[in-house]
Amino acid sequence: MIAFSAVGTNDLKRARAFYDELLGIMGAKVVFERPDGMLMSYGNARGAPMFSICEPFDGAPASVGNGAMVAFDAKDPAQAKELYDKAISLGATCEGEPGPRLDGSITCAYVRDLDGNKLNFLAQGS
Repeated sequence: MIAFSAVGTNDLKRARAFYDELLGIMGAKVVFERPDGMLMSYGNARGAPMFSICEPFDGAPASVGNGAMVAFDAKDPAQAKELYDKAISLGATCEGEPGPRLDGSITCAYVRDLDGNKLNFLAQGS
């Protein structure tokens, strides 16, 4: 249903270095890049759902959406923790350590990326 989700950044080069390493854990790589370099999209294949980082097209500084979050589908709780640990090692800040949530049927780990965007690494059926 979702083609892509996107978060803004004020330093695309720094954001790319962060996401190249982080999403590489899931086998994702840049599968689309605008010719002007203002947006790049990560995924496992073009045409599949993607995650994009971009400089705001209106030229204003990127800001964080209150209540906005992007969740990445980790294959299991161990990968959710691996993604969390990698994000923290790359400079992300903790928004909730890895652990069971709701009725214990999912594992989540929350961070804020280098621009303050909230990310969730979620393993379903854990």
